[in-house]
Amino acid sequence: MPKKTNRDVEKTYTVKQTVAKLRRLADCLETGKPFTIQVVGERIGVPATAVFNIEHEREGKAEELEFQFKWTN
Repeated sequence: MPKKTNRDVEKTYTVKQTVAKLRRLADCLETGKPFTIQVVGERIGVPATAVFNIEHEREGKAEELEFQFKWTN
């Protein structure tokens, strides 16, 4: 298996796309199944054991709210 390189990308979705992804995510969380999503050309598998956190950042007038999953391969 090829070594994965470091990566930091961001993808913007429409409200309709976001709702669909959140529904799939909620279904996986409720059933204890892994969640799979494709982001900027790469399929990401989030294991059911991943840790979920919410991060809030503020810098001047800009604010950011991130829903994050963290895990180790």
